[in-house]
Amino acid sequence: MAGAIGTAALAVAIPGLAHTPGRKPNFLFIMADDLGYADLSCYGRQEYRTPVLDSLAAQGMKFTHGYANSAVCSSTRVGLITGRYQYRLPVGLEEPLENPDLGMEPGYPTLPSLLKEQGYHTALVGKWHLGQLPNFGPLKSGYDEFWGNRGGGVDYYTHRVAGNEDLWDGEVQIEEVGYYTDLLADRSIQFLDDRARDPAKPWLLSLHFTAPHWPWEANDALGRSESARLAELPSSSDLDIVHFDGGTMDTYAGMVTSLDANIGRILNRLAELGMEQDTVVVFTSDNGGERFSNTWPFTGKKTELLEGGIRVPFIVKWPGLTAPGSESDVPGMSMDFLPTFLAAAGGSAPAATPFDGIDLRPAFAGRPMPERTMYWRYWSKDQKAVRRGRYKYLKINENEFLFDVIADPLERGNLKDRMPEIFAELKQAHADWNAQMLFDPNARSYGFEPRMLADHYDWES
Repeated sequence: MAGAIGTAALAVAIPGLAHTPGRKPNFLFIMADDLGYADLSCYGRQEYRTPVLDSLAAQGMKFTHGYANSAVCSSTRVGLITGRYQYRLPVGLEEPLENPDLGMEPGYPTLPSLLKEQGYHTALVGKWHLGQLPNFGPLKSGYDEFWGNRGGGVDYYTHRVAGNEDLWDGEVQIEEVGYYTDLLADRSIQFLDDRARDPAKPWLLSLHFTAPHWPWEANDALGRSESARLAELPSSSDLDIVHFDGGTMDTYAGMVTSLDANIGRILNRLAELGMEQDTVVVFTSDNGGERFSNTWPFTGKKTELLEGGIRVPFIVKWPGLTAPGSESDVPGMSMDFLPTFLAAAGGSAPAATPFDGIDLRPAFAGRPMPERTMYWRYWSKDQKAVRRGRYKYLKINENEFLFDVIADPLERGNLKDRMPEIFAELKQAHADWNAQMLFDPNARSYGFEPRMLADHYDWES
């Protein structure tokens, strides 16, 4: 991609910029689960406040064109951990990952393994969702430590899903008492305390919360009673109850504000330990919002390639690089964080697995970036999307569109007949890109289709 080459050239002169001279920066990468673009008050949410993340944006840079690699979770995580389009790997074809025989192949170059080569200590706290034991796992893909859940989501109180415990310390299954968002913050604080005993060694903490992914349980009496009620149901009923029928707006607000407060606990500890100025902090989401999310000013939600399904919060605080209170309209993507972090750490992409993501440090410094083309596909409704500059090609089933997502963020004005050359150019670009990706018509995936909703509510099709 021409854009990626130009960006690399711009990035050469930008150092790691840790506060301590000669020291590589630490990376605290925080990912929420199913958090919509406007679910933080600094992005427009009005029903509740998120003061910690609002403050993080005020101290760093807020991106308004941040994208997830996919409209669902596990495939975005493949893009994040490899710096590549997820469709280059078999595990990335499962959206989301449900096949127990697939996972992130041990030995494949990843964010943690490549940073380890640069002298980093690496840890994942929270959601993995890239394959099950015995063949796959965080410790097999470059993380020195893992504490969290291996699957897509867990009950916030019992830490179970479909009747099975899913809480792990490394490769040992454990039991713990507490609200899951609190426990992930507790473990992250413990990690920071441990790292403070070895201050010269840089570190990566991938903190992947499950909040605000369903089940809809806030950290309150109602949440505890909902957890107890779900525990008494047959596991086959769990999906319907917790996803389609459960929850309220107040519950969702409680889940997001708990996430915000726990991030505050972690950032406070980071400062208390004197590591704040040596640490890059990133906050984002794995895909667009779900049932109670706010995705304004966009249309669409999780599982859709409309902007609301892939546009996500994207906040970066990089001491010495991002200007406080700055904002950027440069498009960024989940897969950009690996090449960005690795370049700052002094490494480069493996020759056998070159990155599709780009080094975003010029954008973090407020510099212009070359125009780039970004691609998506999603099996449900045969969705395809391309973003280049202000224009976006979108296909849903047999319907095709060209939108100006700057002037028309709701994606209402179809320009394909008014601008046939741009429409044809972007459509062909997607075809050329897609020809380089893997494809498996037998990949087992699932989604919340209108048909499934009709089945659930016994509507006539």
